[in-house]
Amino acid sequence: MHDNDLSAVVAADKAHVWHHLTQHKAFENADPRMIIEGKGMRVWDQTGKEYLDGLSGGVWTVNVGYGREEIAKAVYDQLIKLNYFAGAAGTIPGALFAEKLLTKMPGLDRVYYANSGSEANEKAFKMVRQIAHKRYGGKKHKILYRDRDYHGTTIGTLSAGGQQQRNAQYGPFAPGFVAVPHCLEYRAAEQGAPVENYGEWAAEQIEKVILQEGPDTVGALCLEPITAGGGVITPPKGYWDKVQEICKKYSVLLHIDEVVCGVGRTGTWFGYQQYGVQPDFVTMAKGVASGYAAISCMVTTDAVFDMFKDDSDDPMNYFRDISTFGGCTAGPAAALENMRIIEDEGLLENTVAMGDYMMGRFDELKDKYDIVGETRGKGLFAGIELVTDKASRTPLDEKLVMGVVGSCGTEGVMIGATNRSVPGYNNTLTFSPALIATKDDIDQIVAAVDNGLSKVAL
Repeated sequence: MHDNDLSAVVAADKAHVWHHLTQHKAFENADPRMIIEGKGMRVWDQTGKEYLDGLSGGVWTVNVGYGREEIAKAVYDQLIKLNYFAGAAGTIPGALFAEKLLTKMPGLDRVYYANSGSEANEKAFKMVRQIAHKRYGGKKHKILYRDRDYHGTTIGTLSAGGQQQRNAQYGPFAPGFVAVPHCLEYRAAEQGAPVENYGEWAAEQIEKVILQEGPDTVGALCLEPITAGGGVITPPKGYWDKVQEICKKYSVLLHIDEVVCGVGRTGTWFGYQQYGVQPDFVTMAKGVASGYAAISCMVTTDAVFDMFKDDSDDPMNYFRDISTFGGCTAGPAAALENMRIIEDEGLLENTVAMGDYMMGRFDELKDKYDIVGETRGKGLFAGIELVTDKASRTPLDEKLVMGVVGSCGTEGVMIGATNRSVPGYNNTLTFSPALIATKDDIDQIVAAVDNGLSKVAL
């Protein structure tokens, strides 16, 4: 498909680009992979090899697939008219997308624009801290986060990072962030948890931390609706109802990080909507514009917003913050078109149907292989936890897990795995194909995984 000689481009990349999450020693004797074109569910590298992308851009981002000319044209038209103005002023796409977005999020009222998920989470953290100073003499400033959850790459968001290997060597971190236990029912026995009502029990562990810290010191709880990079962990029955109850009981603001789950990934517009939760903050990025432009949003309620304008005589009363590239117009322009595509093409419905089909196919693998301990997921967002055997549930060695990923890549299928995240538990294969996935696409993914598992299971 690609006839042009790209050797000079590859050489430039190899000589000058610092790739993300990559040990570069191998590139002394080999070329890095470059992805140079994408269409629908498929991408091509510099050698012309075709891959079915089961990860939506490597990090669950390209929700509507590659090559969407209508999004590119919408961005082009907007950039010609106005490419940027600082967020202290408004823009047409910013206003229109905020209005459209909030129709999908009943109970939420205000959108703050930024340019990455990390930055959106930082904004919510800073709002919590400012509220603490404005209302509680600075005392109710602590932010709770959950083991295995991930909220970004900045020092602030790593301070709320529940993946120890992601955090390693980047401390010391910001004070006032406190971990709570996770809710992975498959590992309940390791927590000494009861078999029955595990979801409520897991939520009650959050309450214990609040009581230990002092409810008058805890301002917010930040959670992913479904944990992504920590193992694609779906919450157990009863968990979210109890979490909401606890937050209300102790006046703790609930911050849901939808950077991965948001904008259709689970089959609803947002992951928290699967569980009847009413959050105070929702943050999102990745799928908001499917990677066609950089955009993130911090969405909150009028109740929160009003606390930042209740004393206009106080020069410190408002939210004194800015995101430079939150003023870019390409992001909301792309996001509007991205949302239209999801609506017009029925991609939420497709995500539910294809997600059910994918989980059914993964369950077949679970029945076939003793090393498949558990399959988990919601919509087109899934994980397969690999173990040495079903009885012991001992996590499979990370190198063997990555061997399955590599085998799939050889067959032209890109999948992921929990990688250098949780010590001893980097044993879950991860999947997030675009919301346009068909049964044929899923069958191709499953066939590649089946072959990869057969090699490891020997």
